[in-house]
Amino acid sequence: MNLSNLKPGQSGKIVRVGSVGALKRRIIDMGVVKGTRVDVVKVAPLGDPIEIKVKGYSLSLRKAEAAAIEVEEI
Repeated sequence: MNLSNLKPGQSGKIVRVGSVGALKRRIIDMGVVKGTRVDVVKVAPLGDPIEIKVKGYSLSLRKAEAAAIEVEEI
């Protein structure tokens, strides 16, 4: 399941960050790493951006960025 599939209020554990290059480095630098819990706070009406909470802080991701992050629902 991808992070973009989670609805507001759902949580997941990151299994894999599938982006490449600078985008992957930026996502990892923000704390989105394997094994980390992520909570979906809200999703914009058209699905872009997605606001998540990781390691106690809020982060907004584009839908395409979230689709590249594989999660396991918890």
